[in-house]
Amino acid sequence: MKRLGLLICLCFAVLPLAPTSTLAAQEIKPFVRGSYQQIISARQGKPFIISFWSLSCGHCMDEMAMLKELANKHARLDLVLVSTDTPEEKKSVAAALAKFSPRNAETWLFADSYTDPLHFEIDRKWHGELPRTYFFSTKNEVTAISGKLEQKDVEQWIKEQYGY
Repeated sequence: MKRLGLLICLCFAVLPLAPTSTLAAQEIKPFVRGSYQQIISARQGKPFIISFWSLSCGHCMDEMAMLKELANKHARLDLVLVSTDTPEEKKSVAAALAKFSPRNAETWLFADSYTDPLHFEIDRKWHGELPRTYFFSTKNEVTAISGKLEQKDVEQWIKEQYGY
């Protein structure tokens, strides 16, 4: 009986040392001026998707669930998710990402509630409507779409870019 008690105590002592990668939250980077160019530069010549979303956007949640499904199906899909919410909403953003984001997606959060300069830097034609998604091809061609994506269109883009 003493051995069992000792074994249980040992397990509880060692448990905090166990890896927590499966429990760890995704890192959410602060999206500031220059972040958009940083994301693009890091992926030069590679296909990827940047999706801008918000907690208050119902279509955004549907789209993120679809993108999560596609990212899980196509492991090479490079996905960047940028929340346009405020830094004060970081906990809620993290909760939404835990539910809707694939683990391998890079995640960002607008670091300032004054968003006009960020919108302008990203795309001078974008006025903040959501969801807003940018598809970057291997040839550095960019396609911007405002509004909810159609899964078949995204799957076709993935097939063209990754050869699935």
